[in-house]
Amino acid sequence: MTKVVNISYEDLLSSDDAGNEELALNLRRKIGQAFGNSDSFGILTISGVPKFTKIRSTLLPLAREIALLPSDALNDITIESSNYQVGWSHGKERVEGKDNFDDAKGSFYANPLTDNLVQEILERDKVTNDYDDRSTEENLKKIAKENPAFFAPNVWPSDTLPELEVNFKEMGKLICSVGKKVAKLCDSYVLEQYSGYTPGKLEAIITKSKCCKGRLLHYFAQEQDEHSAPNTEYENGPSKYELNDSDISSWCGWHNDHGSLTGLIPAMYLDLHGNEVECPDESAGLYIKSRNGDLKHVQLPINSIAFQIGETAQIHTGGILQATPHAVRGCSGIGGKSSVVSRESFAVFMEPEYHDAINIPSGKTLDETQKREAEIHLPKTVLSLRSRWKPEMNFGEFSNATFAAFY
Repeated sequence: MTKVVNISYEDLLSSDDAGNEELALNLRRKIGQAFGNSDSFGILTISGVPKFTKIRSTLLPLAREIALLPSDALNDITIESSNYQVGWSHGKERVEGKDNFDDAKGSFYANPLTDNLVQEILERDKVTNDYDDRSTEENLKKIAKENPAFFAPNVWPSDTLPELEVNFKEMGKLICSVGKKVAKLCDSYVLEQYSGYTPGKLEAIITKSKCCKGRLLHYFAQEQDEHSAPNTEYENGPSKYELNDSDISSWCGWHNDHGSLTGLIPAMYLDLHGNEVECPDESAGLYIKSRNGDLKHVQLPINSIAFQIGETAQIHTGGILQATPHAVRGCSGIGGKSSVVSRESFAVFMEPEYHDAINIPSGKTLDETQKREAEIHLPKTVLSLRSRWKPEMNFGEFSNATFAAFY
């Protein structure tokens, strides 16, 4: 199992110290190792974040509690009009092909920064006098009505699981606060690589944007026979050749995140009684492909928040940072039967707002942004960036093109 590049939270905070150039150089080197090289896996962990471990231990078991709610309670928080991008979603998404519904996991979606994105944007823009022809109240409400997956307000199971809202928001806000600091470090690295890059771009996007999607995930326990387990000896050999992509996407299909930056916390495994247990299958969990096609089983330190690069950041940096395909493999058979455990996880997708442009930096090309040699290693179900992104697109249009490709 591969350990990912790690930065301590203390060092991350110290990266702002103007007099510590040695630390700054070392941290930029780590950003390159995690996000910027041909063999990078597009993931970085930040360890030692205060309060993180306690919030994680409280939040993750709630993913299972949501999935166990009575059907009428789940119906109350299932919002079909949002394309199942707010509230509860199970068996509605198609990640690996349009004919394959993903019923291996259930998700609860909400924006941890605001319960009502439209109202939040309007109130902010009134204060900052940031109105223009595209963001007047009338036009914004029209766009919100046309794009409910993007703008629909949060729903919470307040009567049946009242503790969810406060813990979901607390973890989401914590991840976003650390994500801003990671984005600032990424900006520093990218500017070092390409002088035509706009200084501070990723940090500015994540700091300004109220568009943020949290996803609490419950991966249902699976029944598999012993023959479904793939050969795990690839760790000692040429990994890109020894496993088929379909062998390891039983819990979550292969995909790229399409936003700017994704925060991800280490998963928790629970038995049928809701007790935390060790993962019974050493080959289960998160898998990532590098740009050069290497496949790795990734282990996240239990006290860390992981961050993954999304396709929007790949566009904004002209390919200096690149999104990497990832999937989750379920627990397979042990002694002919699977150990019946579920997997609980939480991710936060930090994104630009709907109207924000996502353009390649001046002087960069599409072929630099999505290198052909990296594109050939994408799993067959991961659509290339060039097939969805067009010059002068805004983030909302890019999101809609991405959703349309899967739905």
